[in-house]
Amino acid sequence: MKKIELLAPAGNLEKLKMAIHYGADAVYVGGKAYGLRAAAGNLNLDELRQGVEFAHSRKAKVYVTVNIFAHNDDLTNLPKYLKELEQSSVDAVIVSDPGVWLITQEMNTSIPVHLSTQANTTNWAAVRFWEKQGLQRVILARELSIEEIKKIREEVKIELEMFVHGAMCISYSGRCLLSNYMTNRDANSGECAQPCRWNYSLVEEKRPGIYYDLEEDERGSYIFNSQDLCLINHLPELIQAGINSIKIEGRMKSVHYVATVVSAYRKALDAYYKDPENYVFNPLWYEEITKVSHRDYTTGFLFGKPDAKDHNYLDSSYLRHYDFIGVVVDYDSESGWAVVEQRNNFKIGDELEITGPETETFTQKLEQMIDIEGAVIEVAPHPCQIVRIPVSKPVKLWDLIRRAKND
Repeated sequence: MKKIELLAPAGNLEKLKMAIHYGADAVYVGGKAYGLRAAAGNLNLDELRQGVEFAHSRKAKVYVTVNIFAHNDDLTNLPKYLKELEQSSVDAVIVSDPGVWLITQEMNTSIPVHLSTQANTTNWAAVRFWEKQGLQRVILARELSIEEIKKIREEVKIELEMFVHGAMCISYSGRCLLSNYMTNRDANSGECAQPCRWNYSLVEEKRPGIYYDLEEDERGSYIFNSQDLCLINHLPELIQAGINSIKIEGRMKSVHYVATVVSAYRKALDAYYKDPENYVFNPLWYEEITKVSHRDYTTGFLFGKPDAKDHNYLDSSYLRHYDFIGVVVDYDSESGWAVVEQRNNFKIGDELEITGPETETFTQKLEQMIDIEGAVIEVAPHPCQIVRIPVSKPVKLWDLIRRAKND
């Protein structure tokens, strides 16, 4: 049985390495141009080559987004950029614009091409069309049910990829002009301001300045505000439906988000493939993904069209139950002290939770801490500050340290 691919977001080189370390089979990244996440860190060519080398040394793959809807000026330097990607040995490019795809063919590039979810592929005939053009993979639109996915698989042989986790757009896979209209920031060039998450009230034409609530909430209504997609409970159905790759959204999310979500899905997939017939979902995997910043979760369109329960009409803010406070960068087994790179302010007396791909999650109270010069300190307030702390159990490089919120 060929196993399904676990595909993770990598907004920068650190996230790329962390995603693979925590179990991703492949990552998707953006370069400094032609991608749809301008606010993500993205990788320059040197970082991309480093990332590809790191991934390939661990038998993982790197896909690069070239999925803008291109205007004429965007095409001028595209052949040069594609040649640079080819020379960097990336494993595929992700495109949405037929013109961009055409240029990849005219160049006779050796890079496999995946069709982006931005192309809104929602039926088997469209998938078959792209299959006949020689693409390696189609990333299906989020707006498909499990039955529609099964039908598509019956009709085509091409690889199929789908999103299983992360933010959802109110428009068909991102085809939205709200951001352009309201902020002059082009969502289809990677600069979406997410006005669908803003607070709205109703104004009647002849009563300017009078605002009517759309729901019984004094703050107004977030009328477009979707919950986050989460399908970790339904991986067997997706595998049996014939999906080849499952994708986590979040190139702009934190290292903590990427590592935690990837780790949970990795554990679920490994447990399934170890014994498919007797597979039982472990609720601890779901509990893990609630520890990252997220909105309430929904299954999206998988089991039918979303309704009111799949939207949040009261609040657009994220749920944040834990603070990500540090990463282990070294460990001395003889002394039992770990070297930690700080990511959020923490102090003596904090209850810490430490976890990693090979470290069973444990908690401990922080009772001692010294800085890089060896001075005893009470608090680590500085971004990326290096400190040493005693740990009650062995830890490993790139283990995560977090702290439950009290509120």
